[in-house]
This record gives sequence, structure tokens and C-alpha cells, in this order.
Amino acid sequence: MTLYPLKFTPVYSYRIWGGEKLKTELNKNYEQNSIGESWEVSGVPGNETKVSEGPLSGKTLKDLIETYKDELVGQSVYDNFGSTFPLLIKFIDAKSPLSIQVHPNDDLARQRHNSYGKNEMWYVMQAEKDAELIVGFNKRVSQENYQEHLQDNTLPEILNTEKVKEGSAYYIPAGRVHAIGAGVLLAEIQQTSDITYRIYDYDRVDKTTGKKRDLHTNLALDAIDYNHYASYATGYETCPNKVNKLIFSPYFKTNSLHLKDSFSRDLSSIKSFVIYICVEGKTSLQCFNTTYELSKGETILIPATIEHIDFITKGVKLLEVYIT
Repeated sequence: MTLYPLKFTPVYSYRIWGGEKLKTELNKNYEQNSIGESWEVSGVPGNETKVSEGPLSGKTLKDLIETYKDELVGQSVYDNFGSTFPLLIKFIDAKSPLSIQVHPNDDLARQRHNSYGKNEMWYVMQAEKDAELIVGFNKRVSQENYQEHLQDNTLPEILNTEKVKEGSAYYIPAGRVHAIGAGVLLAEIQQTSDITYRIYDYDRVDKTTGKKRDLHTNLALDAIDYNHYASYATGYETCPNKVNKLIFSPYFKTNSLHLKDSFSRDLSSIKSFVIYICVEGKTSLQCFNTTYELSKGETILIPATIEHIDFITKGVKLLEVYIT
């Protein structure tokens, strides 16, 4: 069977801080309350997304990789990751703040959890007035100074907060303390890993368990980057009908496409799969004389064997994600 552009059925996750924007803003279809995350493209065991349309409906990413190998993901990706899909794509709705947390790098995660680390990026799709993110420290701190603030319940005093709006983008490397604030809806692109060290959670109780959530303060100590950086946000161009570089990391590359009308995209130089995340508007995507619709809050995976696609639109904003 010839591979085609693949859409997946999202996996929805309850979160103590979740709201309703995945439903009201992104038209997601679920019945539960406090859904905080929609996993759009996931190969994480236990939370694998399944193809939603076409002859391959019901197949997981692992099923597809085991069958199509490099045809789906690209030769280099297959050589490096085997049947593991290397990225996880999510939408996150924070009605209240997420815990302050940090992720381990590859070495630490492999040593402790036999897992990949977690480097990620955020693209803000919608933010309420004065909504904030916590990203890094507001000054250089020592591990001892950090622990003192943690013990005294004054950790926020040394954390860097950033006001955000639609289109704000941040790269969150492993080791950077971070948290999504209340009133933020965003797209997250990350390594395939579900390892989070929670270091502060506002002493809140999870209504589903009647208990406070576990903290991982000791595990976090060796994972944290205690440095201060001059800038945390990522600036980027938004030239219409052009591929604008957004965030290029060793783990994934992301471009921003602000399309005002039809646009042809040559993918032949990209030697991996490509994922498109629709963050505003809608478009038709044409490939092999077949049309696929993509609207705000939807994601589609283009197999590595597809070298050209056409977008037909009157206005859409897309994130383009791949690995090289």
C-alpha cells in the first residue's frame, strides 16, 4: 500500500489544571472534565495514537513503523530510533498553573529510567490577559540557594516569568525549570518521553484522589540548569507564504508557515517525516490527487516518501516539524 498523509485520533488526558479550551477553542470531542492535554501524534506506550482515516485506520505509529520502516520516518530516523517514534505532539490547556517542573537530559534519563530525555518547545495559540509562563531563573543561583528557597516556600522569587500572547514561542531544553501559567493554550513539540520531575505544586489537592501530587525534589537536583540566560523567548519572522525558521534544535526542527493563499511545498530535501500542526485557520492539503482537510487544532503526518504537497487556503498558520 502507498503511504498517504496520516491523521490520528487524539488521546485525551485529565489534568488537575485542565480546562475546556481544547473543546471550545480547538473543537475537540470528549465528555470528561478537566482535560488538560490532547496527545495528537504519540508513540508513547499506553498512550499511542491511532490512524483515524483511510485504509490504515486503527494502526498505531509502532504498527506503521514496523511495517513501513524508513518509508514512513526516513532512513536516518529509522537507523537511530528503530520502531520508536521520536516525537510527541500535544495541545495543552492550562486553566490553572501547571506544577513547576524540570525534565532530565538524555544521559540522566537513560541512566535512571531507560528512556530518552525531554527537550521541548511551546507555541502559544491563545492566552488570556496577563497570562504568564515560568521559564528558567531570573538570576544565577547555586544549588544550595535553590534548595533554601524550596524549603522556605519562596521558589517563585528566583524564577523568571514571561508575559505571553498568541504566537509567543519558547524552546525548553532539558534542565530548564519551567511551568505553563493559567490561561494559556499552546502546542507542544517534544522528544518522546513522559518523564517529569515535579518540584513545586502549590500545595494543591487532586480532587480525583483527595491527595497532593508527588514531588520529585531530590531527583530534580542533578537535572536542573541553575544558570541565568539573557533571553528565553524565541523571536522569528512571519513573512507570508514563506517557510520561516522557528526553532531548530538537535532533536527536532520547527518552521512557521503563515499562508495567505495557495502554496506549494517541496519536501524532497527533508529526509524524515514531516508533521503539520494547524494553529490558526484552515487549509486543504493536496497529495496524490487526493485532498485532506486541516483546521485549527488538527495535526497531520506526512510520510518520508512524500516529496511534494500543495496547500489550498485563504488563510492558515501552520507549524512544520521534522527531524534531519
